[in-house]
Amino acid sequence: MLAAMFSGHHTVCKDDKGYVFIDRDGKHFRHILNWLRDGVAPVSNLSDLERVELLREAEYYQLLGLVDMINEFLNKKKDEQTHTDLTRTDIIKCVQYANGGCVRLMGVNLSGLDLSKLV
Repeated sequence: MLAAMFSGHHTVCKDDKGYVFIDRDGKHFRHILNWLRDGVAPVSNLSDLERVELLREAEYYQLLGLVDMINEFLNKKKDEQTHTDLTRTDIIKCVQYANGGCVRLMGVNLSGLDLSKLV
C-alpha cells in the first residue's frame, strides 16, 4: 500500500511543509515502519487489543508477512489457552472411569496436585 501510495501514480495529500497525510490511526505506525525496516514487530509485548489493532493496520497496508506473524502469534496463544492443567477432580474422574482398573497418565505432570487421599 505504501509503495503504491508513493509510486507517482496516485495523488497524495501534503501539508504546507510537504508532509504526507495518511488517514489512519498513527498509534501503531512506528511498528509498521519498524517491520518495513527490519522485519521486527513487538507482537509478544503488545496487549490483545493492541495486537488486533496492529493486525488491522498490517492488513490495511497489505503487509502479508506481518499479518501472518500476528495471526501465528494469536493462534499459538489461543492453542496455549485451550490446554489447561489437570486438577484433583480430573484425576478422580479418570480413576472412577477406569472402574478399579489401572490408570496410566503418560506424559502428565502431576506435581503440585494433592493426591494424598486418593485410593
